[in-house]
Amino acid sequence: TVLYFEGDTHSSFRLVRAIKNRFGAVNELGVFAMTDKGLRGVANPSALFLSQHGASVPGSCVMVTQEGTRPLLVEIQALVDEAHAPNARRLTVGVEQNRLAMLLAVLHRHAGIACFDQDVFVNAVGGVEIDEPAADLPVLLAIVSSLRNRPLPDKLVVFGEVGLAGEVRPVQRGQERLREAAKLGFERAIVPRANQPKAGIAGLEIIAVERIGDAVDAIRSA
Repeated sequence: TVLYFEGDTHSSFRLVRAIKNRFGAVNELGVFAMTDKGLRGVANPSALFLSQHGASVPGSCVMVTQEGTRPLLVEIQALVDEAHAPNARRLTVGVEQNRLAMLLAVLHRHAGIACFDQDVFVNAVGGVEIDEPAADLPVLLAIVSSLRNRPLPDKLVVFGEVGLAGEVRPVQRGQERLREAAKLGFERAIVPRANQPKAGIAGLEIIAVERIGDAVDAIRSA
């Protein structure tokens, strides 16, 4: 097997990720805390990747990412500010930078929201690297929230892939992601329509969307 030992040098938490495994699953993730007695397993790793805000803040959106067989809740933060240079900056930490440029173009074409004269910064809290397209919709809604300076609804979780035509595509293991969000006390979810569970999930209001414009309207009316 090949394992990567990851983590921020300024944090006591470390991630052990299985990249190759001849006899078992890959992309599995273990979360540990470094203590004076060695590494200790973290029972609720989702808590590491969520900021503790006293009140709702603009530019923050919680998503459910899938690391191997484990769903993890991660906070996506976006900051949109007026550009003071001819070329607006696009900077990401933990999210693919080239994909951000594509998402901003989709947001402009299919939702009528332009950021060409704005610097856009996107960060995944906790130093986690997100390389799956389920982060598309959370990134866009965090950007819209920061641009409008309006927080997203409280206890909201989001996931979904966004295509170039403005459609919101389903992602794998949607029901597992929703169950994890409900278990951690989230009360509302914006998800692709194809990921909407038929039986529903107790305590979780599910808003199913088909296009990026539907998702933007959902946070406006919430």
